[in-house]
Amino acid sequence: MTVFGVHAGLQNTTMPDLIDVWHHAEQLGFGWISVWDHFYAADASGRPECFEAVAAHAALACETSTVTCGCLVYSVGYRHPAVLANAIATIDHLSGGRAALGLGAGWHKGEYDAYGMPFPSAGVRLAQLDEAAQCTRGLLRNETTTFDGEYFQLRDAQCEPRPVQVDLPIWIGGGGERKTLRTVAKWADGWNVPFVSPDEFARKRDVLHRHCEEVGRDPAEIRCAVNVALAWEDEDLVAQFDGLAEFFRDAALTGSDEQAREKVGRYVEAGADQVNIALRAPWQPAGLERAAAAIGVNA
Repeated sequence: MTVFGVHAGLQNTTMPDLIDVWHHAEQLGFGWISVWDHFYAADASGRPECFEAVAAHAALACETSTVTCGCLVYSVGYRHPAVLANAIATIDHLSGGRAALGLGAGWHKGEYDAYGMPFPSAGVRLAQLDEAAQCTRGLLRNETTTFDGEYFQLRDAQCEPRPVQVDLPIWIGGGGERKTLRTVAKWADGWNVPFVSPDEFARKRDVLHRHCEEVGRDPAEIRCAVNVALAWEDEDLVAQFDGLAEFFRDAALTGSDEQAREKVGRYVEAGADQVNIALRAPWQPAGLERAAAAIGVNA
């Protein structure tokens, strides 16, 4: 059964308005709501108005009652994986066992530079992602974890209280076919890729399955999700994504209700277990209601 979600960006909004979006999405029947992990706006504007992810994730857990509460995705360059594992375990308790952890290598160099954080090469960031996935998986699922990596080390480390969920799901975000998808195959319970066309999603999913075969993993153990934009009118796409609007067009629900329904169907046919509608302010509640009806969120 396909899960429909809402991925709500934390930029250029107020907390009351963001909470209204979460409540609205849950009332419409969406099964997943996630936040992102940025300090600045995730576009080309350079604007710094953006809420912090862990605090927002905790608020999401407290403000909802039925949805899975995720983050797509926490950058491994912003927090030590042990710190993040403890935060997610706490959020799992706040939500009554509805939390999901998402991890990614990070990409927004402007944030790193502004805050004086190291921004190493893509190869190093992807190696850190692989190690962080192992560390958080151990901390969230084992009584003690020892890990000797190049970037992270744990010594009989514990994460107590344990999460409510025995196997709290760990998601990896990204579409890199050589390293990211191999990390997904080895350590993740879910894979999320944003803003790719249905054909590209299918192709990358095939690459993931090849990695699973190589590492001896059953691909059916990994849920596959895609984030799509929502822009019924062309100006909606520009308003949300600033100068990057064209980049998101192939993965946008736009046009008529039938066209939106057909595109979601193509993702499902391509193997998507979950389709997340990615929203950014300015929020459009009526547009989300229309999308929920068009794609059959409550069907």
